[in-house]
Amino acid sequence: MEQFTQMQQIPFTVGNSYTRKDIYRILNVPVERQKGNWNTGYNKYERDWFIFCGLNTAGRTGHSYPNRFVGNDLDWYGNTHSKLSQPSIQSMIEPEGNMYIFTREDSNDPHFIYRGNARAKQFFDTTPVNIVWEFNDPDENHPEILAEEVVDPEKYHEGAVRQVTVNIYERNPDARKKCIDHYGLNCGVCGFNFYATYGEIGKDFIHVHHLVPLHEIKDEYEIDPIKDLRPVCPNCHAMLHKRRPAYTIEELKQIMGSYRHP
Repeated sequence: MEQFTQMQQIPFTVGNSYTRKDIYRILNVPVERQKGNWNTGYNKYERDWFIFCGLNTAGRTGHSYPNRFVGNDLDWYGNTHSKLSQPSIQSMIEPEGNMYIFTREDSNDPHFIYRGNARAKQFFDTTPVNIVWEFNDPDENHPEILAEEVVDPEKYHEGAVRQVTVNIYERNPDARKKCIDHYGLNCGVCGFNFYATYGEIGKDFIHVHHLVPLHEIKDEYEIDPIKDLRPVCPNCHAMLHKRRPAYTIEELKQIMGSYRHP
């Protein structure tokens, strides 16, 4: 895996929305170097790469690839005829600078969500090329990555099961955002709100808990952020998982309600 080195300050904020025009302005891209390759799905500008990726949508050319988040890793496919051996793809796998990735769910929407500065975690010699990107730049804030989380550091092969100590469905940044947009940032068990207690450093922080027991999940399970996830604080999240299968939110509320300090 390519390691991050000390580079220029990243001008984008994870989770924020940007159009290509916004990016031109932020980077001071000359007019004669705008458009063109910027509209083809990925483009190198100076030392950095920019990927514009559609999720659950066909691209503007009509081609549709199964780009998706697996936890907070992005399973991504290149352009139609892309191959692992192409110099551009090799440059992405071992970039000189940063690898900025933006996604959207509607090909007609000019706005993209900035996902982060990525590195290639795994790649497949297919056509189109398939790369798994991971987002672990220490200078970026990824609220879906829990501070106490421990992930198996070894690369996994196609078809293998990836084991993590945190439910992988709880790490999907898209599902997390949709859950929070619906339920808010208060803990669904105790009501705790990080912003109300810690101010600015607690803004937008909360864990999300997956309600469906893992043994009931099939290989092609598609998460429903409203039905399957709930925002919870780290303390309540840990207590929910003190039992296997996990306590339900209602059970934990009853436990909290029945316990009294002497």
